[in-house]
Amino acid sequence: MASVETADRDRVRKDSASTPRMMSLEETKPSYKTTELLTMLGIVAAILIAAASADNFDAPRAWTLVAVVASAYMVSRGLAKSGSRHVDTDR
Repeated sequence: MASVETADRDRVRKDSASTPRMMSLEETKPSYKTTELLTMLGIVAAILIAAASADNFDAPRAWTLVAVVASAYMVSRGLAKSGSRHVDTDR
């Protein structure tokens, strides 16, 4: 009796081990799941608030800084996507 139960248990383990799992192999996480996006949005908001409230911080300088921050974000996302793999098991 015990050998039949052991054989059934081993068969179940083999069957469950051989079934393929659904996994998504994307290159990186989506941008909205990263802290980089939230950091960039916070910095842009801080720059624009500082430009609106400070007298010696004019609009062209503020928008130049916003462009620099956005460009740095794009470069960082590009570096993150350069060949690294992300396995999404949340699905």
